[in-house]
Amino acid sequence: MPINPPTDFTPPPNLKRVRKGLVIINTGNGKGKTTAGFGMMIRAWGRGMNSMAVQFIKSEKSKYGEQLAAEKIGIEMIPSGRGFSWTSKDLSEDEALAQNGWRIAKEKISSGEYDVIMLDEITYPVTWGWINVDEVLDVIKNKPKMLNLIITGRDADPRLVDVADLVTEMQEIKHPYADQGITAQKGVEF
Repeated sequence: MPINPPTDFTPPPNLKRVRKGLVIINTGNGKGKTTAGFGMMIRAWGRGMNSMAVQFIKSEKSKYGEQLAAEKIGIEMIPSGRGFSWTSKDLSEDEALAQNGWRIAKEKISSGEYDVIMLDEITYPVTWGWINVDEVLDVIKNKPKMLNLIITGRDADPRLVDVADLVTEMQEIKHPYADQGITAQKGVEF
């Protein structure tokens, strides 16, 4: 069977070509949100662009595959969490770590030193009210013009979706743990 190209990608006639930094959201219940964001950072790095990420759930103590890879090639990644916050016994500490991550993210965004910044799993502390969505929207509105900003995590706030240029929803169809009891594996999930 031949593969047909998509037909809905035809730009409207008289479309003015614009160059600007994009706001990109990877959301949804399926896996791959961080992986897709990190892939974009690697692509930018390959083009000589300066990339970095603030990770709002991942812990400094854990070393995930993307953190190890970033370290090897010189992409700055700042973990600002304790791991799976939903298992935490003291959410006030998780909230403080998220707020510290947001402080760092704001500094990095306003610095003008980066071409790509990923706010990995920021949707969680926004949803939980630890980071004010209006403040995030204000930072997006005032970001450097050519900065590409990647936002990842489930349940992206509709107001973030509204201001984004590109939104992809990862949809879970099958999952090895939920469907077969296969636990997370190195190089696949972490």
